[in-house]
Amino acid sequence: MPEATAPAKGTHPEGAQSEADASRKVREMFTEIAPRYDFLNHLLSLEQDRVWRSRTARRLRPILQRRDARVLDLCCGTGDLAFALARSGPAQVVGADFSHAMLARAHAKSKAHAQDARVKSAAPMVFFEADALGLPFADASFDLVTTAFGFRNLANYDSGMLEIRRVLKDGGTLAILEFTEPPPGLAGDLYRWYCRTVLPKIGGLLSGNPNAYKYLPASVARFFHPDELASVMRKAGFASVDYQLWTMGSVALHTGIKA
Repeated sequence: MPEATAPAKGTHPEGAQSEADASRKVREMFTEIAPRYDFLNHLLSLEQDRVWRSRTARRLRPILQRRDARVLDLCCGTGDLAFALARSGPAQVVGADFSHAMLARAHAKSKAHAQDARVKSAAPMVFFEADALGLPFADASFDLVTTAFGFRNLANYDSGMLEIRRVLKDGGTLAILEFTEPPPGLAGDLYRWYCRTVLPKIGGLLSGNPNAYKYLPASVARFFHPDELASVMRKAGFASVDYQLWTMGSVALHTGIKA
């Protein structure tokens, strides 16, 4: 059966009137929840977010173990995936995000990261304040681009995919770690009940921003299904596209090679 691409063009927070407005609202939301972001990630995922990032780093280890490899962690937030990647090999890892408040926490955590005996890279961790739809990097700058739970928050998915492809070297790898809705059934129904009922209440109470934790599960429900995201990647010029589903089908890791 041929793959169908979802009609979604980009994230659409409530009240957004344009792509620029959607981007602004997302930035403001993450700025507001930044102080409790890491704590709530670990709590609401029951610590599974650490597992997902570690699995991603292991999956990408052949690239990360190359000393000459350059890696961009896009929409890096407070840096958790970037740090996990850097612990998996000597490749140079840099992070980029458009939320200054998130990056401030990434910078603060980088001091402890630099003293971690597991870190194999001699290059210090660097973070850039940058929009994923207009990156300040030259063409063909990176061997690997990763993004964890950030791609679905872009205001334009096609533009984001093409910008990622631009900064990747020929033969470079893209890895997208994202939430996805499990299929109907007991596990899927339990997941949807938790995300739409429990998560917004706990997240809103502890973060002080109930709208943010209503937006997050709603953005997952509107996002591509795994086959659809794979189709978008192929359309953007990626080959050998594949994905793995984890945790009852609630998380997907997509990978592809710049053709």
